[in-house]
Amino acid sequence: MSSFDSYFYCMVKKISLLGATGSVGENTIAVVMAHPDKFKINSLSFYQNVKKGRELIRLLQPKMVAVGTQALANELSLEFPNVIFTYGVEGLSEIVALPEIDIVLTAVSGSVGLLPTLTAIELGKTIALANKETLVMAGSIVTDLARRKNVQLLPVDSEHSAIFQCLQGERLAEVDQLMITASGGSFREKSRLELENVTLSDALKHPNWSMGQKITIDSATMMNKGLEVIEAHWLFGLDYDKIKVVLHKESIVHSMVHFVDGAVMAQMGASDMREPIQYALSYPRRIPMKQPKPFDLTTIGALHFEKMDFQRFPLLALAYESGKMGGTAPTMMNAANEIATAAFIAGEIPFLAIETYVEKAIKMENYVKHPDLTTILTVDTETRNLVKSWL
Repeated sequence: MSSFDSYFYCMVKKISLLGATGSVGENTIAVVMAHPDKFKINSLSFYQNVKKGRELIRLLQPKMVAVGTQALANELSLEFPNVIFTYGVEGLSEIVALPEIDIVLTAVSGSVGLLPTLTAIELGKTIALANKETLVMAGSIVTDLARRKNVQLLPVDSEHSAIFQCLQGERLAEVDQLMITASGGSFREKSRLELENVTLSDALKHPNWSMGQKITIDSATMMNKGLEVIEAHWLFGLDYDKIKVVLHKESIVHSMVHFVDGAVMAQMGASDMREPIQYALSYPRRIPMKQPKPFDLTTIGALHFEKMDFQRFPLLALAYESGKMGGTAPTMMNAANEIATAAFIAGEIPFLAIETYVEKAIKMENYVKHPDLTTILTVDTETRNLVKSWL
């Protein structure tokens, strides 16, 4: 065993987990609990799920916890006197800044992940990224800072993890295109006409994955795949014309890389989020998966792939358009989508109205080609307020 291997197998990585009570957070905790000799969660955050948050504090014994409000932080401090509590977006930045933290896993949903991720990069922490919106909103700023600080951005989404794994030992200059697979979401068998009267309950019945409400709705509109295209552009530094989306209903092939010599490398596996999470946490080594989900291609029998229908999924086309525009266009698209999706979840608008509001927001005149961070945050807030005014 090399000295590096000896060091790797002896060290315990200290983790800050943003979004501990969500689906990615739950799977992260499962990985950590399965390998207590490899990982320890030293700080975590949760927002609304206080019951589960209390359980996690008792289970994980973190040093520091960020919650949604000051009132909740004060309440929990009395209940858990040995834990430091903080709150809000500032609190997220505080828990990633603990000096002992090695890796920050950003599993929060939405734009709230941006500032704590930048804080962690500034401090030289490795980033395990499950928050697409961080790169969608400010990809240039985040990746530039990561390069300057020599910080690794390790993808946690199954699609980006698949591409990352396929690229190990390969030259990016020899990549012809990335092929991101898409399940098609809850409504993949429905026509545009049939989508007019779908309900929230219908939308949350994803055929392959168990995820939170927002990401499941994004999967149904295909906005989730649009966000992944923009994220892939920043993670792997390829033009949008070299990033394709392929419909693959089985969700067995998580993504593929097509090389200039015609070879195609694909990463396959069960629909189990623990796999990409564990790979990000253990990188650059692999460790055994405890209680893996069964995976046997002989029982699956066949895999199917189809071209993506951009007329059926107009938000995917809009994501490509906003990505190519760059600047604040992806920020505006993401902000509008978050507000419109929340309105659908709350029963305020029909499903197809999500597309209407996002497209309308992209056409507003507050687009900035080369924004700084302040401008991005301002445009994000302005777009959210504007879409709320339309509801």
